[in-house]
Amino acid sequence: MINEQTVAVVLPAYNASKTLETTYREIPMDIVDIVVLVDDASKDNTSEVARQLGIEHVIVHESNKGYGGNQKTCYQKALVLGADIVIMLHPDYQYTPKLITAMASIIAQGLYPVVLGSRILGGGALRGGMPIYKYIANRLLTSFQNLCTGAKLSEYHTGYRAFSAEVIRSLPLEQNSDNFIFDNQMLSQIIAQGHTIGEITCPTKYFPEASSIRLLPSSIYGLGVIKVSLLHAIKRLKGALQRSPSV
Repeated sequence: MINEQTVAVVLPAYNASKTLETTYREIPMDIVDIVVLVDDASKDNTSEVARQLGIEHVIVHESNKGYGGNQKTCYQKALVLGADIVIMLHPDYQYTPKLITAMASIIAQGLYPVVLGSRILGGGALRGGMPIYKYIANRLLTSFQNLCTGAKLSEYHTGYRAFSAEVIRSLPLEQNSDNFIFDNQMLSQIIAQGHTIGEITCPTKYFPEASSIRLLPSSIYGLGVIKVSLLHAIKRLKGALQRSPSV
């Protein structure tokens, strides 16, 4: 616990058997009370490895529900277990679990209700091996998203995120996509509701066992990001017009 708040780490897993142990061993269990792993119908033995490691809450989807569908199960379970702070960490070891304490502390101290681990702050993305085309796409999409949302985030596409339970409860997550665009829909909703978002520099690692979206799904994801951003911008404009005094 931190500041008498229960901390949960949720691991949305798919074919993560080779990296799960390394990830799990670095989780700071001195402050983490709950670990939840959701195996999205992996083709390897991810769930068996999780149980061997002693992860108490292991959920296995009978069929693949997608990245967003996996997260929905993660957050639902964490809330049921009484989490006050929920940190979403990919079990592919692309992000270091060593930042969990810092991210949870920011929320526990009431500084921000949402914290993102940014690969862009500090230049960690390229140093960690992010392909240059992904880096360029990240920067272009993030600039467009900031323009549409009015926020000033360094990136919207990190998979390392921490939330207060109150924020999660306030979001219509079940209405969101079950695919990769879920992350951006969630951030759009958070910004629209007026929640503040903090960021922390996060080193990253790219290696063969780390999960990565292939080119076609990446292209579909990029188009989805543009759609979500434009919808957000339209809602902002409508809200501004409704608030403006009539002539």
